[in-house]
Amino acid sequence: MSTEPAFVIVTGMSGAGRSTAAKALEDLGWFVIDNLPPGLLFAMAEEAGKVKLAADKVAAVVDVRSLAFTTDLNAAIEELEGRGVRVRVVFLEASDEELVRRFENVRRPHPLQGEGRLVDGITRERGILREVRANADLVIDTSSHNVHDLRNKIVAYFGGEDRPGLRLNIVSFGFKYGLPVDADLVVDCRFLPNPHWVPELRPMTGLESPVSDYVLGQPGAKEFLDAYEEVLRVVVAGYAREGKSYATLAVGCTGGKHRSVAMAEQIAARLHDRDMEVQVSHRDVGRE
Repeated sequence: MSTEPAFVIVTGMSGAGRSTAAKALEDLGWFVIDNLPPGLLFAMAEEAGKVKLAADKVAAVVDVRSLAFTTDLNAAIEELEGRGVRVRVVFLEASDEELVRRFENVRRPHPLQGEGRLVDGITRERGILREVRANADLVIDTSSHNVHDLRNKIVAYFGGEDRPGLRLNIVSFGFKYGLPVDADLVVDCRFLPNPHWVPELRPMTGLESPVSDYVLGQPGAKEFLDAYEEVLRVVVAGYAREGKSYATLAVGCTGGKHRSVAMAEQIAARLHDRDMEVQVSHRDVGRE
């Protein structure tokens, strides 16, 4: 593990779960300040001892209410890194439909909608945050998460900072339900025969041996896994050189029930002994 000071900035779309993430970090023993203007980030880090004390866990939650948000945030990150502080940006987002539902449930306006509609505020905020999202170290899509799901994800990412290497989240999904928006890498397993068309396998999932054996026994499955394992070796090494601590690998098939599940589990098993922490989840299993 790096001994550089580490400072986490939590940002993202309003309504995507920033407060929940902040509370989860606090429960893990982090020192967290919510709703901090970007211009005060360095002052906070200095006050908390982060410039000199690498062992402390410090995070700031910042939002987009400042019109100069992107410029201010980039300048603050540059100042922190110029003083030897290792900055990690966590970006929380959700679909427009889910954000609208959440704001309507709490009967609150979006902070940027002004005299316009709720969706106008969401669209404006997404545009302002585009560059921040593109440069974030970790993007978490909370569209299908409740507060407990998001808390568990934060704990999974930040609850064991003493663990070595990259933290790789492998998620299986169905293309018919859409790509995971927080994916860094995408694998398409639709080149393999679909167990859906085998009557005895149709009700099962890729977590069950008959389906897994069928998928992994198909021509090209092992060759693909061998080749992709080598690709991941190169990619992970590159991520390490770039200081990237978290990555999401999305493994897809048509429905996210058979092929992608089996292949995601197999990829995780092959990476088990590497210098990284691997987590596996299956987004669309049980969705039919």
